[in-house]
Amino acid sequence: MKRFPALALLAAAIPQPALAQVAVADSGDTAWVMLCSLLVLLAALPGLALRHAGLVHVRGALSIVMQGLVVAALVSLLWGMAGYSLAYAPGSGWLGGRAHLFLADLAALREGLTVPESAFALFQMALAIFAACLLPGAVAERVRTGWMALFAALWLLLVYAPVVHWVWGGGWLGRIGVMDFSGALVVHLCAGFSALSLLLIVGRRRNATAGHAPVLALAGGALLWIGWAGIVGGWVLGATDDAATALLNGHFAACAGALGWMAVERFLGGRVTAMGVVSGAMAGLVAISASAALVGTAGAMAIGLLAAAVARGAKALLSGRIDDAADVFVIHGLGGLTGTLLLLPFVLPVLGGVGFAAGIGLGSAFVAQAIGIAVVGLWAMVGSAIIALILSAVVPARVGAQQEAEGLDLALLGQQGWDFR
Repeated sequence: MKRFPALALLAAAIPQPALAQVAVADSGDTAWVMLCSLLVLLAALPGLALRHAGLVHVRGALSIVMQGLVVAALVSLLWGMAGYSLAYAPGSGWLGGRAHLFLADLAALREGLTVPESAFALFQMALAIFAACLLPGAVAERVRTGWMALFAALWLLLVYAPVVHWVWGGGWLGRIGVMDFSGALVVHLCAGFSALSLLLIVGRRRNATAGHAPVLALAGGALLWIGWAGIVGGWVLGATDDAATALLNGHFAACAGALGWMAVERFLGGRVTAMGVVSGAMAGLVAISASAALVGTAGAMAIGLLAAAVARGAKALLSGRIDDAADVFVIHGLGGLTGTLLLLPFVLPVLGGVGFAAGIGLGSAFVAQAIGIAVVGLWAMVGSAIIALILSAVVPARVGAQQEAEGLDLALLGQQGWDFR
């Protein structure tokens, strides 16, 4: 297997190149990382846009798509200005330095890799966009576009970038042994628990209704399913056997998750739903992101199945308590938490995984994972709450009651006077 830069704990389980070997650029690896970046953008932009649009009222579909695109544009610029540097430039255990502000001084090759640092920065930007674009879906149909854009910008710099540095950028969580292959903890748990904080602060919709276009939501979910290949396959950072393993395990986890969600739905309500299939697949994909290239086939299937069951059970328990239009918290927050923990047993060789590094046991690994979950979850919730409350003192978060009743799209349509009847 090829080395995983983000998982130093597994170094003993994965053969490393000799120290004297000098890394050289590999055009195939570079092309793979660039392709995976585009797949992640496919998931983040049309995938999430269609899913969120289908899950809201017809009078709010345009506004939620617009919010996602505005957030993506602003987050992209900020990632290039400062986000990448805060996450990956040399710095302290808590935050990166200023060496790569405006993507300055990027190396011809990312250290230890066979791809240019510019390609690595592109891939990381796509992940940041995906994480930020999850947030508008949770509080759809009740939040001003300007407020959401400002929140996402501050969230990227103050919440997301530090978490990336702690786990993947040489920060303190990575040093104590926290493991996250492709974002179950860093991307999904962080965004999911931030969404929960927003839901508690912003509150429920005044007139929540079922989504107007399930077919749109299903199409968006299908794009997410495809685009997720870029997330799990891209983090191998090379076109290798490990990338193929990650793609296979991601797909197996999605399929098991779809069936697991359906089974729980059937048990709880006596019937299955079309949206449940996609939601279960997404929960499986979120969970396997922690370990896509580190576990065996049976482990990937079990992780997807268990994560979907946990997410669907939590959705039933939280129904009526929080108004999460896109189930961001249960799918991404709890799915990421479940996957981060399930990595531990299924990474063991006896269950088909690659195993831990020498001297690392299941107990110490569990402690590290628990610390990572607690720290990232609390940081996401508290940091998001502080940003939201301070921002709301300057710019109101919620639209007025009349505008919410009429639908947020009305102001965007201007004089066109579209008839929604």
